[in-house]
Amino acid sequence: MKIAIASGKGGTGKTTVAVNFALALEDVQLFDCDVEEPNCNLFLGFDLEPVEEVTCLVPEINPDWCTLCKNCASFCKYNALAALPNKILSFPSLCHGCGGCRHVCPAESIEEKPRPIGMIEKTSSKNSLTFFRGILDIGEVMATPVIRALQRHIDESRPVILDSPPGTACPALAVMGCADYCVLVTESTPFGFHDFLLALEATRALKVPAGVVLNRDGIGDSRVEDFCRAEGIPILLRIPDERMIARLYSEGIPFIKEMPEWKEKFKNILKTINTVTCKSKGV
Repeated sequence: MKIAIASGKGGTGKTTVAVNFALALEDVQLFDCDVEEPNCNLFLGFDLEPVEEVTCLVPEINPDWCTLCKNCASFCKYNALAALPNKILSFPSLCHGCGGCRHVCPAESIEEKPRPIGMIEKTSSKNSLTFFRGILDIGEVMATPVIRALQRHIDESRPVILDSPPGTACPALAVMGCADYCVLVTESTPFGFHDFLLALEATRALKVPAGVVLNRDGIGDSRVEDFCRAEGIPILLRIPDERMIARLYSEGIPFIKEMPEWKEKFKNILKTINTVTCKSKGV
């Protein structure tokens, strides 16, 4: 079971839910897929070691073979190649690594070479929680290849918690799309409700079932709860707007460690998800 923890916007408590949820379970894997700003380990404090350098294949043009036919530049929809009258310019940071330019080159003057864009790290010692994270190199713009590389380390035989990037752009969709279930973390405020609807629309387009965690429950109004009731969307957990939880967060402490009564509440999320998914499959 792969469970993505997602949100329509940043700052809703997505990482808080992912970390505390993972700590409540046994023999679980936690993947920090927010590769542009991974912060799960701020709360876990694990020693990490590199396991894989992530690269993107970019074109290198041999000027002695190039006939300046311009096929490569015409093919590239990301403007990573530009044709001048006497030269083809290459912009590696814009390249998506599709390899199409090499296939349309009649002179076979293009060779693809790897360019580092990020790193995969994991826990360096044995813990009850197996933790992986991806890190996109500073200045790079393509997070999705790092997320894909990170996902290749998933052990399908064990429960997986995926801390997704916020929003509904390509990086978030790459995480939601590989999940069996999506937990949407939101607040019942006008902004929270608006962005929750965007995230919910994404899960529906991807055909991934979803439930809701209401964070800072007690602020705002009942619009999220009313909508979920009308749409038959389960509210998996309510996290109240409590000073103790906020203080622990500010100190980098998962609140489940100081408030052990929450362990069973997070465990019940998995039980509810299993029940919902079994019903949807007719089991």
